Amino acid sequence: MPTAADRVVDKALDLPADERIGLVDRILASLNLPTRPDIDKLWADESERRVAQLDRGEVKLVPGEEVFAKIRRKYAR
Repeated sequence: MPTAADRVVDKALDLPADERIGLVDRILASLNLPTRPDIDKLWADESERRVAQLDRGEVKLVPGEEVFAKIRRKYAR
């Protein structure tokens, strides 16, 4: 038998994406986690800057496997 949480999640997944985002924000806010709006703004700005660089073709994505392999080679003893 589904739990109350399962039923809520099922209903939430039927919502449009923007409403789900709002719901997630409200649930996170209800946890009273420490917030740093100034830091959040800096991270949001950085994310936007990086996406714009990708969109303009100024940078390329590197697969995580490749990055970690390079780190392993560099620091292998």
